[in-house]
This record gives sequence, C-alpha cells and structure tokens, in this order.
Amino acid sequence: MSRIRGKNTKPELIVRSLLHGLGYRFRLHRKDLPGKPDITLPKYKKVVFVHGCFWHSHQNCPRAKRPTTNTEFWREKLGKNIRRDQENSERLKQKGWDVLVLWSCEIKDLDALKAKLRQFLEN
Repeated sequence: MSRIRGKNTKPELIVRSLLHGLGYRFRLHRKDLPGKPDITLPKYKKVVFVHGCFWHSHQNCPRAKRPTTNTEFWREKLGKNIRRDQENSERLKQKGWDVLVLWSCEIKDLDALKAKLRQFLEN
C-alpha cells in the first residue's frame, strides 16, 4: 500500500487537463479546507474530489469489490474512508462550498466527464 499515491493520480491529471482546457483555473490540495480537495475553484466556491473506486467504495462498481482475505481489516479501513469522505463533504457544504465527487471509472468517457464538469461549474 505504500506505493498507492494520494496526489497527482492519472484520473486526477485527466480531470485537471480537461478543466484547464475549458478555461478554468484552480488550486490543488488546499490544506486549509476539510479533506484537502483534489481541485479547488475558489472563484466559483466549488471543489472536486477524484476518488478511486476501490479506496472510496464506489457503490455498484466492479472495481470496488472488496478483497476476500483479511476481510475485517478491509471492512474497517474502507468504512473509515467512507465516513471521512461524508464528514469532509458536510463540513465543506457548511462552509458554503459546492462539492463534486468524480469516480475513477467515470474518467473513461471524456465527453460525459466534460459535460458533467461544465454542468457543475456553470450552476
């Protein structure tokens, strides 16, 4: 697990490239906000999290299948991730930020992703 990156993952780089191409400017991993959002757009008061399906337990996604060995460890670890994500989203919303969660399985369809980003940022 030491080789699992938390920043600058391939899905995150794709989303950043799309946002930049659409003309949006952003900040990365702001430590002063709950959860250190992957992408922060201060001008719009919006944040984007790019979650890995396995690590953040994306529901109904084949990539989020839990391991069959050491099940108690994984249940506890992934459960903590889910609770932390929910708490961070709530805290951000209380501070007036809009939150978008993108899953790594959504990154494949770039046209749909671009449309989703546009809709989120223009509303």
